[in-house]
Amino acid sequence: MHSETPWLGGVSSDELRRIVDALYRVHRFLAAITDLDTLLERVMEENKAVASAEACSLLLYDPQRNDLYFHVALGERGDQQALKRQIRLKLGQGIGGLAAEKRQSINVEDVRSFESWYRTADDLTQFDTKSLLAVPLEDHGTLIGVLELVNKQGGGAFTEADLRIMEIFATMVSTAIVNARLIEKNMRAERLAAIGEAVAGLSHYAKNILTGMSGTVDLIDQGLRAGNIEMLQRMWPLYRRNSFRLSTLVEDMLAFSKPREPVRTRCDVQQLIRDAVETFEELLIQKKVELVVDTSQAQGYVSIDPNGIHRCLLNLLSNAADAVPKEGGKVWVIARILPDETLQIEVADNGPGVPEELRERILEPFFSTKGSQGTGLGLAVTSKIIREHGGTLNIEKSQTGGALFRIVLPPEVHKPVKEVL
Repeated sequence: MHSETPWLGGVSSDELRRIVDALYRVHRFLAAITDLDTLLERVMEENKAVASAEACSLLLYDPQRNDLYFHVALGERGDQQALKRQIRLKLGQGIGGLAAEKRQSINVEDVRSFESWYRTADDLTQFDTKSLLAVPLEDHGTLIGVLELVNKQGGGAFTEADLRIMEIFATMVSTAIVNARLIEKNMRAERLAAIGEAVAGLSHYAKNILTGMSGTVDLIDQGLRAGNIEMLQRMWPLYRRNSFRLSTLVEDMLAFSKPREPVRTRCDVQQLIRDAVETFEELLIQKKVELVVDTSQAQGYVSIDPNGIHRCLLNLLSNAADAVPKEGGKVWVIARILPDETLQIEVADNGPGVPEELRERILEPFFSTKGSQGTGLGLAVTSKIIREHGGTLNIEKSQTGGALFRIVLPPEVHKPVKEVL
């Protein structure tokens, strides 16, 4: 004969062991499951099983509308989605609404004899509710919602032991919901702050570009009216450069906005390097930056996304051009295909280099050491494109003490191919 536990109203030791096991599983759920909806469904499944209920529901309180809505509905309660879509309970309406209003558990053996019974849910779902146990969810006096158990298996009312166990579950569920909401609130605040900072930085950068373009347009207009070819020749490169900077900003924003599968095609590495260098050639000449290009060890074709890698090279060249000293600036671009078919492209400069403590941070989005002269997107986009190719972007010190950025694309990604004649 099994011993009984008085505080649970005559529950046998075997039944108590089953309850403790369920509480232990719920405790583990709280620690292991981070998705709130999944967590609540798992906890409600345990509630339903422990109390031997045919169905169960979790209603959450909406403080804006001052009512309750179904968030979880489990069991054979007809159309569960209909409950979530169409049924809302005012405080005091139905057994669940009454439990929420009074902040008291209510255990009803026969709902039809209960004055506050709200039969609309049964009419909607074609479910026959007989007995119902409603337990309010609270946290430090704040209403969170209501936990409901429907129809004790085998008939009759839910027991006093069921009620006490559900009140324990209710406390755990309330804590989980409050913690999840607090975490989400903090994350939302952090996201909004980060978005605000990013938008402010991008807007300031774009404004600087547009200001330069506006001034250049005014001078071009003057040159056109006066027929001053010399002024047009001076101003047009400035306008074209600002236009390129604005285009680069938009391209970087699009590239960073969402994951993209590289569109690989057969690409000549040497031609790819030439195209990128030619784009920057005029700027480097104006800045009196010496450019050294060595692609002698990169003869052949590889399968990569040329547009993506071209964008990476433009970003790295732009950074290098900004980093070099005003006098005696020098930039190196070196590409090679290693014996194991790994493709490497290096962009180095003779600037001050990247401090070791910043080598990871400069790849973060919107982190910039250029103040209002940079967006903090270029290197983040470059790193993202390389990762999408299955490669890596390494940051080292060049032989002159400046920065060296090395793109590494492993052989299983690009697989050099022979040129088709």
